[in-house]
Amino acid sequence: MSSRPPASGAKRSERSSGRPGTGVAFEQARAQGRAVLVGYLPAGFPTVAGAVAAIRAMVEAGVDLVEVGLPYSDPVMDGPVIQRATEAALAGGVRTADTLRTVESVVAAAGGAVPVLVMTYWNPIERYGVDRFARDLAAAGGAGLITPDLLPEEAGDWLAAADAHRLDRVFLVAPSSTEQRLAVTAAACRGFVYAAALMGVTGAREQVSQAAPELVARVRAAAPAVPVGVGLGVRDGAQAATVAGYADAVIVGSALVNLLLEAPDEATGRDRLRALTAELAAGVRELRSAPAAPVDVGVAVGNKSDRAG
Repeated sequence: MSSRPPASGAKRSERSSGRPGTGVAFEQARAQGRAVLVGYLPAGFPTVAGAVAAIRAMVEAGVDLVEVGLPYSDPVMDGPVIQRATEAALAGGVRTADTLRTVESVVAAAGGAVPVLVMTYWNPIERYGVDRFARDLAAAGGAGLITPDLLPEEAGDWLAAADAHRLDRVFLVAPSSTEQRLAVTAAACRGFVYAAALMGVTGAREQVSQAAPELVARVRAAAPAVPVGVGLGVRDGAQAATVAGYADAVIVGSALVNLLLEAPDEATGRDRLRALTAELAAGVRELRSAPAAPVDVGVAVGNKSDRAG
């Protein structure tokens, strides 16, 4: 691993606001010689309180960084598992304010030790008000936003709001991204770049994408100081260990959400969620086969498709 000191970009949000930026998770994991484990669950599923309890179980079992999904009525980039969960949440009356309350509850329960991002399509943020959402997210203790359908060059209002409220901003890259696109996206990010290892909708898969190592290498070539994480389809500890061998973060979503969908009751779902999270956490702690990127905590790469993963 490189001994290059971390850049100051993402750390500004933590030092200036008292909230943990996502860079904290990458710094801590790198100090331990391992990858970051990122877990996604949607707000409001199975209920608002049930989602908070499930995320708390995930944190207690070893997740380093949390993604809270903001349910949206047209989730075109999500696979069937996450679509089912978010549709159920919306049918139950979940609103944007509930997502913010979920963030606040999770941050409080974790004692501020685990960064919490909101993953959302851009339309709900525009409807809520960009600066208003940034203000309220910061007040809730959130670390920032992952915006899968927003391009950096179309994100002027969000870039300004993120700066004003000292929030991390996470954009996506994909295998189809040009080298220029990779560089532009990395430059716009603070926290990490979310790299979708496969094109198409999200979801857990039997085999981890073979495109992922190549995309990681391309991102590192375009932005050598950027930590790189991969999700898209990780479903067990063995796959987590494989991805952690060449990436800086392993992002898991669909496999976790599916446990809640298939459980006969909330308590059983939480128990299963806790068990899988512990397995994944053990996986990312296995000896890595490739060095991590030097930590510029202003940027890292994950993948939208495994928010869902």
